[in-house]
Amino acid sequence: MAEALLGGHDYIVLPLTGNQRVDPRLQRFRRSKSVPEMSGINDGHLLPPSEFLLHTHLPSFKRVAIFFIFCLAIGTVCFYFLRDQIKGEKINGILDSVYFCIVTITTVGYGDLVPNSVSTKLLACAFSFLGVALVGVIVSKAADYLVEKQQKMLIQALDMCQKLGSTEISKGIETESVRIKHLIDNVQYKCFITASLLVVLVIIGTVFLAAVEKLDIVDAFYCVCSTLTTLGYGDKSFSTKAGRIFAIFWILISTLCLVKLLCYVVEIHTERRHKAFEWYLIKRSTNFDIES
Repeated sequence: MAEALLGGHDYIVLPLTGNQRVDPRLQRFRRSKSVPEMSGINDGHLLPPSEFLLHTHLPSFKRVAIFFIFCLAIGTVCFYFLRDQIKGEKINGILDSVYFCIVTITTVGYGDLVPNSVSTKLLACAFSFLGVALVGVIVSKAADYLVEKQQKMLIQALDMCQKLGSTEISKGIETESVRIKHLIDNVQYKCFITASLLVVLVIIGTVFLAAVEKLDIVDAFYCVCSTLTTLGYGDKSFSTKAGRIFAIFWILISTLCLVKLLCYVVEIHTERRHKAFEWYLIKRSTNFDIES
């Protein structure tokens, strides 16, 4: 049984196993001064409780959304005052400014409205880099969420292998398998709903472009796909007042929906890898119990 830390001394005592007797002078090692003192650790607990590490939060994009709205407002005001220095097919000053700011930040860049002066070109460069930075923040938050989820899964798997006895292994396998299957089914359902919403958005965008912008069905679908993937060749775009009002909301919703769908696909892959990893740990624990 492990002995307690020696009070008042900078020594760590190694645990004794069985009836083994070791000279206490050989058991003591000085603690490195560069390592922080672990004064809050109780006997038998070398690590904090797993509940402390299992605090995984869903990615919050509230600050990103607030920052995006702020940048959109600033960009709209700037492009409105510089609207005479933007060339292309214009409809309304405020509408064109919001529309141009959206297609710049989302890096769609149709090309129907383009900057035509030094100031507008520099401003467009700033907002295009800002859009890339926003995408990077969103991807970073999603990646942090997936990493935290992986860490949570690993800790849960290790805790289960430590807590289960040899008589409870089979029951633990069945319970954990049902739980993970439920999680995978839940994420798959969300993925299906998001994919269905994305298909609906594609159909709505295609029909709208064909009906309002008077594009051919193939050209309308081509414009929708180039928008969703932020390709934005510019040969097909929204050129009417109603079309640009629609584009302001449709571009944001559809691109965010696509990003959400990709996150769910990655999460499904993560859950399946976790299921395989837990099975490996449980089987290994079972084999260890049989051998011992």
